[in-house]
Amino acid sequence: MKRTDLVRYLLKQGCVFVREGGNHSLFFNPELKKVSTLPRHKEINDFLSKKICKDLGIPPLHR
Repeated sequence: MKRTDLVRYLLKQGCVFVREGGNHSLFFNPELKKVSTLPRHKEINDFLSKKICKDLGIPPLHR
């Protein structure tokens, strides 16, 4: 899936963008106080997107 689609989904689910690192973006779920990193690649594979959603405590993005 495209990175922009996943970022849009995370923001819609209430997650907050914290900062850009060298190779990753950091997202935070203020409701559950959970953090996850998102690599800065154009394409994110489905396994990784499910893990990021699980780390943040939100339902996985279904395509």
